[in-house]
Amino acid sequence: MSDYREPSPVNPLPPAVWLLFVALALPELIFSAGEAGLVGGPGAVGWRLNALNAYSFSGEAFDFMVGNGRLLPEHLLRFVTYPFVFGTFTSSLFAGVILLAMGKMVGEVLGGWAVVLMFFLSGIFGALVFGLLTNQPWLVGAYPSVYGLIGTYTFLYWQRQVASGGPQRQAFMLIGVLMGIQLIFGILFQVGFAWVGELAGFVAGFALAAFVVPGGMARVVAALRRR
Repeated sequence: MSDYREPSPVNPLPPAVWLLFVALALPELIFSAGEAGLVGGPGAVGWRLNALNAYSFSGEAFDFMVGNGRLLPEHLLRFVTYPFVFGTFTSSLFAGVILLAMGKMVGEVLGGWAVVLMFFLSGIFGALVFGLLTNQPWLVGAYPSVYGLIGTYTFLYWQRQVASGGPQRQAFMLIGVLMGIQLIFGILFQVGFAWVGELAGFVAGFALAAFVVPGGMARVVAALRRR
């Protein structure tokens, strides 16, 4: 009997990416089920709002800590919990799709641990910049974190273009398209300033990749010297 097995048409995702995805999806499934009346009774309708109040990044709490020079653990925790609560099911769905796509591409090159590292550090930096540059009261959802993974993927693609002599600007097309869509939505629907955190997350993911990718910083320096 032959031991040959037909190769899978889909490469498996790193376990770390699945863990992050489950951490995003599970609360949303619970909130959606509660809002639909499937679990929890009448009080389940308020589960999402309660979670948003408890775990979202609070710009007001951040301003209080900065203004008074106090670090409050319950509000510092929000830097790592806000990516896991969303205002709507649709928002969580798109974030989950980006996480799976970018997590797969980054994880295949750098490993699952790098996906987790970039996810959390980009989210923290995105919230920090959001808190410093805006007066908005809340930042919710994983978009600054997944934009960080986009930034890491962009760095990997950019390095590949540098090595092959290809057009480097192609590496930045994805973030350019996404920011263009954000701009259009901002003009038409006044969606707020969450894009500040998302762009900061992208920058963090791109910059951190230089330290995570073997030889990344040396290539950055070499590329800058050629300009």
